[in-house]
Amino acid sequence: MLSEERKKMICDYVNRESAVTVQELMKVFDASEATIRRDLTELNRKGLVVKVHGGAVALQNQITTDYNVSEREMVNQDEKRKIARHAANMIQPKDLVYLDAGTTTGFLIDYLDFGICREAVFVTNAIFHAAKLSGNGYTVYLTGGRLKATTEALVGAECYACLQHYRFSIGFFGANAVSRTAGFTTPDPEEAKVKEIAMLHTRNPFVLCDSNKFDKISSVRFAEFGQGKIITTGDTPGEYRSEETMIFV
Repeated sequence: MLSEERKKMICDYVNRESAVTVQELMKVFDASEATIRRDLTELNRKGLVVKVHGGAVALQNQITTDYNVSEREMVNQDEKRKIARHAANMIQPKDLVYLDAGTTTGFLIDYLDFGICREAVFVTNAIFHAAKLSGNGYTVYLTGGRLKATTEALVGAECYACLQHYRFSIGFFGANAVSRTAGFTTPDPEEAKVKEIAMLHTRNPFVLCDSNKFDKISSVRFAEFGQGKIITTGDTPGEYRSEETMIFV
């Protein structure tokens, strides 16, 4: 098979399947790993597919924009609240909890049982989350850092340094996109770094994902698929429902 013909067929295959691995392409096109990786690099350079760790995803599945909080709160709100309620019930007395910035993590606060969680300690990089937790009588620590207005999150070197001191018993994270090949991703490199550090310092990390986040990719990966358990609903695409790392509510 000629090189240009193979690349065109790979491009068509990726965009048809939405997300593929290098190993899958090797089998389908009877080509070596080096050849497939070289073809994907070229297709990515030309803007025809998006090359990710271990494979590639279709262009239409890429998310590059970080919408503001008020816009995101209105999207799939019923589904997000269902996920948030389940997550809130997982918190135990005396837990040290990391609560990531995000709309679904914010909804979690509405469902906390003060009788159970009053001795829990919360750490967050979200200004609104900290104010709401404190107003409800919880002990809360806010990381340092630069305020990112769009997501109302603290980011940057001071935030990274603060998180290094903690060892969280449980943590709840948001993600803009989830893919088996690309993992958990978000548009902003600084927010991705915050999520990455916090997750590495969390014994039991959970990612709160409504159904429209799946089989999509954003610009920066903060964790591999499976690194944190996903809490989602039955509206999730069927191919994910057999995953051991999924909790359905």
